[in-house]
Amino acid sequence: MKVGLVAVHYPRREHWDEMIARVHRAAEVLTATPGCLAVDCWLSEDNQAVVTMGQRESEQARMAGFSAARSTPCTAQP
Repeated sequence: MKVGLVAVHYPRREHWDEMIARVHRAAEVLTATPGCLAVDCWLSEDNQAVVTMGQRESEQARMAGFSAARSTPCTAQP
């Protein structure tokens, strides 16, 4: 069964550029993992939020993709 996820992030202004860079890097990592059907990100119309979306072939593919993203230095939380 396909699995989808939409997340809305509200970074503080001082972390805005870093957040966007991490989201783009995470999208690159997730896109390269098996089972990825779609990954996208955009700014909300009011430029207050970073919205991310992903679709995977299965829950197992979602978990594997997130595991890959967490182990990538540019996307890992400090």
